[in-house]
Amino acid sequence: MMNKRKLYFLSSALLFVLVQTSCRKDLAPVKDEIEAIVPDPSSLVKGFYLLNEGNMNMNKASLDYLDIHQGLYKKNIYGKANPEVVKGLGDVGNDISVYGSKLYVVVNVSNKVEVLDVKTGKKIKQIDVLNCRYVSFSKGKAYVSAYLGEVGDPKAPQGVVVCIDTTTLNEVKRVEVGRQPEEMAIVGEKLYVANSGGYSPPNYERTVSVIDLNTFQVVKNIDVAINLHRLKADQYGDLYVTSRGDYYDTPSKLFVIDTKTETVKKTFDIGVSNLAIDGDRAYFYSTEFSYLTGENKISYGILNVKDEVLTNQKFITDGTDKNIMIPYGIAINPISKDVYVTDAKDYVSPGRLYCFDKNTGKRRWSVETGDIPAHIAFVYK
Repeated sequence: MMNKRKLYFLSSALLFVLVQTSCRKDLAPVKDEIEAIVPDPSSLVKGFYLLNEGNMNMNKASLDYLDIHQGLYKKNIYGKANPEVVKGLGDVGNDISVYGSKLYVVVNVSNKVEVLDVKTGKKIKQIDVLNCRYVSFSKGKAYVSAYLGEVGDPKAPQGVVVCIDTTTLNEVKRVEVGRQPEEMAIVGEKLYVANSGGYSPPNYERTVSVIDLNTFQVVKNIDVAINLHRLKADQYGDLYVTSRGDYYDTPSKLFVIDTKTETVKKTFDIGVSNLAIDGDRAYFYSTEFSYLTGENKISYGILNVKDEVLTNQKFITDGTDKNIMIPYGIAINPISKDVYVTDAKDYVSPGRLYCFDKNTGKRRWSVETGDIPAHIAFVYK
């Protein structure tokens, strides 16, 4: 039972889902709702999509859209644009990204990548990928990490990265990596993949697989730490990789990989659940869970990635962080530099999206989202 609970914590905060399913009433379908915020008609960023993961086995994943120009936050964009899709977006939305004129939505438990028109949210095609997790792009190709196997199966096979042609939207090929691969990042001609092994604790994976994109073969596995998850590249050719630890005696940590030498060059003894890198700064939060205490230890911070140091700067300064129950997503507006943080709350009711001013760290506005808001994809003019 303990391993099952641990698995669900790794897979999109499903620990709370497991614990609370028996006492939760059936939830009504997400309604199409619009909420007003402060408009910015001159913004070069037109808006962004926010993917709500939704509760497992309930087809509650949903897609919202913030129209920055008009100052309107619109809930359930997918449902409105695709009313003919009976089960909606699906079960556990795990990643989202814009590439060209298309929006790619990775829906984990529904085993699919939904490809939508970025302007309308209308469905173009569904690409079936078993137990898919994250998506990255390079030179007309989409790369999707996938656990394979059934959710939670400790005997699941090695994970894969699937290469998809973004013109034909067909799978081209796939390559085997470690067990339960998570986030990816592309630096130069190589794709780096964080492997977790989260289905078989305490026998976690501890490597980052390196894929040569020209041959689409794994050319190296970099030893880092157990139970890897997030992987972000900075502008200096370094990778920031998070380890979730084992939730007992091995704590969460952050590691820096030099892609020139493909070795770990620095370790930060801090818990990091997610981070967003913008220029020389990496904004992060941690919801470090411990089975020893049964609690989350929540913190926020900023790293200087140029000097590779932890700063004493704060991106939330007005006390709003005390109102955020479970920080679950983070993104930086690439133009205004405002910071967006999502709150999953109790994982079973609508969450909240906060916008913080880049200079003062004070809340500019907040809106209600769908269940478990997590992933943001920006849309430009």
